Amino acid sequence: MTEAAEGQFRAGSLAHRVPELGALELLLAVARLGSLGGAARELGITQPAASSRIRSMERQLGVALVDRSPRGSRLTDAGALVTDWARRIVEAAEAFDAGAQALRDRRDSRLRVAASMTIAEYLLPGWLLALRAQRPDTAVSLLAGNSAAVAERLLTDEADLGFVEGLSVPTGLDSVVIAHDRLIVVTAPGHLWSRRRRPLEASELAGTPLILREKGSGTRQVLDAALGGLARPLIELSSTTAVKAAAVSGAGPAVLSELAVGEELSMRRLVSVPVAGVSLARDLRAVWPTGHRPVGPARDLLALTRG
Repeated sequence: MTEAAEGQFRAGSLAHRVPELGALELLLAVARLGSLGGAARELGITQPAASSRIRSMERQLGVALVDRSPRGSRLTDAGALVTDWARRIVEAAEAFDAGAQALRDRRDSRLRVAASMTIAEYLLPGWLLALRAQRPDTAVSLLAGNSAAVAERLLTDEADLGFVEGLSVPTGLDSVVIAHDRLIVVTAPGHLWSRRRRPLEASELAGTPLILREKGSGTRQVLDAALGGLARPLIELSSTTAVKAAAVSGAGPAVLSELAVGEELSMRRLVSVPVAGVSLARDLRAVWPTGHRPVGPARDLLALTRG
């Protein structure tokens, strides 16, 4: 090498000066088998590809590593020395790989899910059963709460994946829409609204005290935004199941996810009341901390929700 070339060689980054791991594994195989062709077969590459890789490594290091002859391939003195160094690097890489696998195993052994109430009660059970079929060794914990609580758990690393049903994505989270839902007004069959011949006006709904979820819930956010404000709640409850039970008991009208009241509507324990002039559709989203795309079991669960 010229002085200029040697200076440039020394000045480059370590990644440019040290051969890549595959080339070092090939050199070790040549040393062990005494044959470039045998080393190529062991590593699952062609002999021309193996020859090209050795020549490239020799150019990179600036020394001859292998003498080739009809009788086989023999390491040069420099090649024998480089092989000793290569063995240490490959052993260190194997230890690195084993450590990384241990980290993946630990990550894959558990999945912490945070979900808003409607999704937790009516969609997640099916998804988690499907995930268990794929990953029987993964322990799953589910934290149910409103959309604001889901965001907080993700941002404080108390959950790996979340599901929300509000109007917007909380700050600090990325998201993808996984399903669509619609809020409907329901009452017990004996309520005055159950006998209406015309749809409710949005203003009448907004001005009527309702059985509502607590502030911070996705259902409450969507309804408040759609109506431009709500009357003081008749009753304020912290779960979809509690709101539904109160409505079935005849306590008053409620607004609930269509997903949550299918059985009650079919059995006439609740009656759906049409509303004119307002859309109560909403998107259901999977969410995770910005820049940290789900991996492992969280990635698999996300795929199941979208499938």
